Amino acid sequence: MIGGVTPIDLRSDTVTRPDEEMRRAMASAEVGDDVLDHDPTMAALEERIAALLGVEAALWVPSGSMGNLIALFLHLRRGDRFLAPLGAHVLDAELGTAAWLAGGMPHGLPVLSPEAVVAAAGGESPYYGLRTTLLCLENTHNASGGTVTTPDEHALLVSAARSAGLAVHLDGARLWNASVALGVPPSELTTGADTVQVCLSKGLGAPVGSVVAGSSSFVVEARRVRKMLGGGVRQGGVLAAAGLVALDRIDRLAEDHANARVLAGGLRSLGWDVPEPATNIVLATVPDVEKTLVSLRELGVFASPMSGKVRFVTHGDVDSSGIAELLRRLREDA
Repeated sequence: MIGGVTPIDLRSDTVTRPDEEMRRAMASAEVGDDVLDHDPTMAALEERIAALLGVEAALWVPSGSMGNLIALFLHLRRGDRFLAPLGAHVLDAELGTAAWLAGGMPHGLPVLSPEAVVAAAGGESPYYGLRTTLLCLENTHNASGGTVTTPDEHALLVSAARSAGLAVHLDGARLWNASVALGVPPSELTTGADTVQVCLSKGLGAPVGSVVAGSSSFVVEARRVRKMLGGGVRQGGVLAAAGLVALDRIDRLAEDHANARVLAGGLRSLGWDVPEPATNIVLATVPDVEKTLVSLRELGVFASPMSGKVRFVTHGDVDSSGIAELLRRLREDA
C-alpha cells in the first residue's frame, strides 16, 4: 500500500511477476548444463520459438538488449553504418552498445519507408566513405507508442534493404503484441529478416529471458558471442520453463490491448491528449511530464517518461478492474 491505496504500476509490461503455474514449472523443470551439454528445457524452448518465428534456429539470452547486441555484433564489421528508425531501442535504450561493442555507426531514419531506406543506404562511395550494411527494424515500435508494422509494410522494407545490399535485423521485443493485434502468426512478421529478437519477460510475463533467432549457422556463432558477453548459463531450464509457460499465453495479450484502449478513452474523457493505442502502450502528451508523473505517484499510479510524453503500459498484472480504479482516482482528483 502507498498512501493507503494499492499501487497500480503501468511503468512497463516488464513489472509482471510469475504466477504459481509458472513458478511450479520452473521448480520442476528438467535441467542440464547448457554451456556444456545444452539444457533440455532450454533446447525445447528454442526449438518452439524457432518454429513460431519461421526460422531455422534460436538461442535463449538473458535480455533483449543482449540479443540485439549479438545480432549486430555478427552483422557488422567495425565502422559499418546501420540504419534504424528514430527512437529505436537499439539507438536510444541499450547504452550505445551497438557502437561500443558491436562497432557499428548508428544512423536514425526520421521516416521509415522503403524509399528512405534505399536513399540512406546510398550507392557506391569512395573507400573512405561510410559503408552501410544493415537495417534494424522494430515491431512493435516502443517509442512511437507500440505501433505495428504490418506484413506488407515489413515485406516492402525488407525488399528495399535487399535491393540496397543490406542485411535485416528485427527487434521484435513485442512482436507477440504485433501478431495478436494484426491477427497473424509471428512468422508472417519475420519474413525475409536475417535475424530476429523476441522477448519473453514483457507482456508474456516470464521473469527473465529473450531469444535471438535466425539461420542455424547464425545461432552457432551467436552462442559463442553470448558466452563472450557473459550470457552463458548452466541449468538454464529453470528459466526456460517460465518461457514455455509464457508462450502458452500469447493470445492473452489481446486483453492488454483492450485495457489500453479503455485507458486511452478514459484519459481522453478527462481532457488528456491521448491517441488510440495500437497495442498495449498508451502515450499521453502533457504540459509537464515530470510534474504529471509526480501527481500520478501521489495517487498510487506509476507511469514512465517516453519520447517527451507520459507512457502507460498495460499488462497481465493489472486487469480491467485495475484500469477502472486508475480512472476513478484521476476523476476524483480532477
